[in-house]
Amino acid sequence: MRFSERMKHFGENIFTVLLNMKRDMEKEGKRVIDLSVGTPNIPPSDAVIQALVEAAADRKNYIYAIKDMDELHQAVADWYRRRYGVEIDPDREVVSLLGSQEGLAHFALTVIDEGDTVLVPDPCYPVFGDGPVIAGAELYPMPLRRENDYLIDFSEIPNEVADRAKLMVVSYPNNPTTAMAPDWWYDECVAFAKKHDILVLHDNAYSELVFDREPAGSFLAHPGAKDVGVEFNSLSKTYGLAGARVGFCIGNAEVVSNLAKLKSNMDYGMFLPVQKAAIAAITGDQSCVEATREAYRRRRDCFCDGCTEIGWKIGRCPATMFVWAKIPDGFSSSEEFVKTLLSRAGVLVTPGSAFGGSGEGYVRIALVKDEAEMREAIENMRKSGIFQQ
Repeated sequence: MRFSERMKHFGENIFTVLLNMKRDMEKEGKRVIDLSVGTPNIPPSDAVIQALVEAAADRKNYIYAIKDMDELHQAVADWYRRRYGVEIDPDREVVSLLGSQEGLAHFALTVIDEGDTVLVPDPCYPVFGDGPVIAGAELYPMPLRRENDYLIDFSEIPNEVADRAKLMVVSYPNNPTTAMAPDWWYDECVAFAKKHDILVLHDNAYSELVFDREPAGSFLAHPGAKDVGVEFNSLSKTYGLAGARVGFCIGNAEVVSNLAKLKSNMDYGMFLPVQKAAIAAITGDQSCVEATREAYRRRRDCFCDGCTEIGWKIGRCPATMFVWAKIPDGFSSSEEFVKTLLSRAGVLVTPGSAFGGSGEGYVRIALVKDEAEMREAIENMRKSGIFQQ
């Protein structure tokens, strides 16, 4: 059979590779503590589950949704006003996504023509680059460096590259580096985009998972942001709705309209009971958000402090559900360290190189196990002797 040339860009997904490594270990009867994939294990609140159950029991809700419910758009507008201080037109400035990943994969198709340049962070969540590549883009990496607090330095982007760039993808709090961006950085981002006529896509999936200061705000709260871009937001991590696949594209009306038009030709909308659950999540009691944040904070403290005690010095990450850690001395690559950690300690993490060349020398750890399993992982790592070398 003959397949498209674009498929040559895609190798086997890193998370599939890691899963196969895990299964091989388990076939040998060995226990693996999997901290590789950011799969939230904190369930939704009882109220959200009840809303989903009641809607799923209504036989009328099994038709095609076709489009978003007006009530959902109004709920998002109210949520953004209440939570971020951002005014959103519910009729023109929001469209639902079947999870942010689906949106990220398809968004570039509304913007990019073959050969267009897209600016992406390096390291970054893989679909930030994969979506534009599917649309035929040429990627230009924007390095995130530890010495620069993992902030994109716009002055490093050559003018000729910026002038031909059509789209820039950014995300803070950042996956995988866990970095936060200050207000002045967002102002620089908007000014840079306006100067070079670049559309900005800001992924804001982790705004609630900030541990030692106030939760993060919205890109759209900054003057001029809505003129140059949109923001993606998600209910996966904060509200425990990962499997339900609920996300939103919010902001510039023209951009939102084009994405809605594309989606109307590609899917029949979000399952109505899921829309009902999403409404319940963002309009109901928000104590679940604080409870989720506190759970991840305890896991972060447990893991980072425990690793430091056994000789792997890891600072406490400021945000997200991940830890970004430099690999110990003595390893030639992050992949070598990941394989060693798995074989000797039974702990699986993700090599930083999976997120781009600038991620080499680091690993990402997902805080997706409770504190008891985190302590078990640390004890296994201590016994492995890896960190006493």
